[in-house]
Amino acid sequence: MADSNVQVLFRNASVLDPERGELILDRSVLVAGDTIVEVGGADVRSQNARVIDVRGMVLMPGLIDCHVHVTAVTADLASLAEWSPAYVTARSGRVLAGMLQRGFTTVRDVAGADFGLAAAVDEGYLEGPRLIFGGKALSQTGGHGDWRSRGRTVSDTCYCCPSMGVICDGVSEVRRAAREEIRRGAQHIKLMLSGGVASPTDRVDSTQFSLEEIRAAVEEAEAAHLYVTGHAYTSAAINRGLECGVRSIEHGNLMDESSVGLFKAKAAFYVPTLATYSALAARGTAFGLPEHSHKKVFDVLDAGLHALELAHRAAVPIAYGTDLLGGMHEDQLTEFSIRSQVQKPLDIIRSATTVAAQLLKMEGKVGAVCSGSFADLLVVAGNPLEDIGILSSPEKHLRLVMARGRITSSSIN
Repeated sequence: MADSNVQVLFRNASVLDPERGELILDRSVLVAGDTIVEVGGADVRSQNARVIDVRGMVLMPGLIDCHVHVTAVTADLASLAEWSPAYVTARSGRVLAGMLQRGFTTVRDVAGADFGLAAAVDEGYLEGPRLIFGGKALSQTGGHGDWRSRGRTVSDTCYCCPSMGVICDGVSEVRRAAREEIRRGAQHIKLMLSGGVASPTDRVDSTQFSLEEIRAAVEEAEAAHLYVTGHAYTSAAINRGLECGVRSIEHGNLMDESSVGLFKAKAAFYVPTLATYSALAARGTAFGLPEHSHKKVFDVLDAGLHALELAHRAAVPIAYGTDLLGGMHEDQLTEFSIRSQVQKPLDIIRSATTVAAQLLKMEGKVGAVCSGSFADLLVVAGNPLEDIGILSSPEKHLRLVMARGRITSSSIN
C-alpha cells in the first residue's frame, strides 16, 4: 500500500474517460497515497508532489480482468491438486507480476486464489494487481470442478490442497460449501453450471446442479451481500442459472437468442473468455492440457464470437475476461484483438474498465480516473479509442503502470 504522504501529480494529460467515450485534454491528476484526490486543469497544485509530465500521451484507468485463475500455473488441473501449495504460490507470484506488467491493476479470480494470496498482494509480499477472489469453485460430483479420473474414487478435501474446486451434492452440502468460502473471505461464489473443457469426465453441453442447489448457493451469497457467478456454455445451463439469480455468466460460447432477454431481464453480466480457446487450441497440450480436454476445446472454439455478437447487439453488459492457464497467461491481451472482430474499441475498453467495475460492485473505485477512485493508472503512447491494438502491445505503447498509488513500471523520463 502506498504511503499516504507520498503525492504524484500528472500534468498535461489526455485523460481517457470510458464512460463519456472520449479523451479530455490538458488535465492534471493528483494522487495521494493510493487514491486520486483531484482531477482538473492547470490549477491543480501540490508543493510536495512528484510531477510527471505526460504531454502527448494518454492517461487511463488500469485494466480489469474479470476471469482469471492465478493459481492455474499448469493446464493440467488434475495434477495441480497434488502440487505443493508453497510451490504453486511461488509460481502464482510470477503470474500476478505478469498481469500487472500488462496493465491489469485489478483481477477477479474465479477459482483458486484465497485470502492468503490476496493478503500477500495487498501487503506487498507479492507484486500484482488487486486480487478479488472467490476461493474454490463449487462443483457437483462429476462436474467441471471434479478433477478425478474415472478410475479414481478418493477426493482429497483438505482446503490447503491447491485444487480449484470443492465437490458438493444436495442442497445442504451446497449451503455448507458456500458458507465455508464466505467464511474464508470469498468476494463471490463460483458455481459450475455446465460441463467444461478441462474436466475429465463431463460433457461440455451437460447441465449441472439442480435448480434447488443453485438457488441455495444464491441465497447464501446474497445473505452475505455477495453474488454468484456461473460457469456455463449452453443456453440450457445459462438460463437455469439466470432464472435462479446467478449474477454473471462465464464463457457462454454455445448460447442462443433465448438467453439474451434473460440477461437483460435479470440485469446480469456476461463474461466471454475468447482468449483461452485460441490459446488452448494452439498451445494447450504444450502446457499440460490432457489430450481428452484438448479435443473438447473444438466443441466451443468457433462459437465464441457468435455468442459475443448476440450479447453485444442486445446491449448486454459485457465484462473483460480471459481464463488462461499455465504458460498461456501471457496471452491475456489477445482478448482485445479477438473481440475487435465484433466490437468497437470503446466497447472493449469499457468491458475492461467501467462494466467490469459494475460487475465487481466497485464503481467509482476502479475503472475510472476521478476524485476518490483508487490510483490505478496507465500511461500509453497513442489513442486506444482509435486503435485497440495499442493495449495489446505494452512493449511498444505502455509507458507507466501505477497500482494502488505506487508506480510499478515506467519508461517516462
